[in-house]
Amino acid sequence: MQLIYEDNHIIAINKTGNELVQGDKTGDTPLSVEVKAYIKSKYNKPGEVYLGVTHRLDRPTSGVVLFARTSKALTRLNKMFKEKDAIKKTYWAVVDQKPEKTEGTLHHWLVRNTQQNKSYASSDEKPNSQEAWLSYQLLASSDKYHLLEIDLLTGRHHQIRAQLAAIGCKIKGDMKYGFPRSNPDGGIHLHARKIEFIHPVSKEQIAITAPVPDDALWKFFENSVGK
Repeated sequence: MQLIYEDNHIIAINKTGNELVQGDKTGDTPLSVEVKAYIKSKYNKPGEVYLGVTHRLDRPTSGVVLFARTSKALTRLNKMFKEKDAIKKTYWAVVDQKPEKTEGTLHHWLVRNTQQNKSYASSDEKPNSQEAWLSYQLLASSDKYHLLEIDLLTGRHHQIRAQLAAIGCKIKGDMKYGFPRSNPDGGIHLHARKIEFIHPVSKEQIAITAPVPDDALWKFFENSVGK
């Protein structure tokens, strides 16, 4: 567990591509339990420790995950996550094909298949579909891969993975969305790089950046971009 920000009301973890945010049917210990144990130990707290889950990342996705340490912070953050532009989330994705345009906005309609745990992107509205928007910018390229910076404008199930696959840009390691091989660690090259928001209690501007995973390709791109 890598701690990247902490104060009296919020705590942020840099999730690996194999950690769960909340418990699921696998029975693996989620980050929510690990963070509670950390708080209990550090502050010598008796009894149950309070921790609120404000948002989630897909298990194979790495990067910033924000938790609330108080009920006041959780209530306010939950409201902020539902409001447009209250919280800005920036992702990095390493893809196998360069998009036609070096920057642009993607608009699709996503249909979620719960049995497959997968979303399908369409250019036309379908029954039970949800509108999905994101903007992207090409930051750097290697001999085989390309780094995109993504601003998520809506929050849909597997949105980035499905939308990028729909334009032929498959995320490295993401076999569910068409990449031919998995990554050795089971994760994918999608990273929640940064989260920016007004602190729910102190009202200060907060920007939390998550270092990229300890992976040669990620390090190459981080050094190439220099931010």
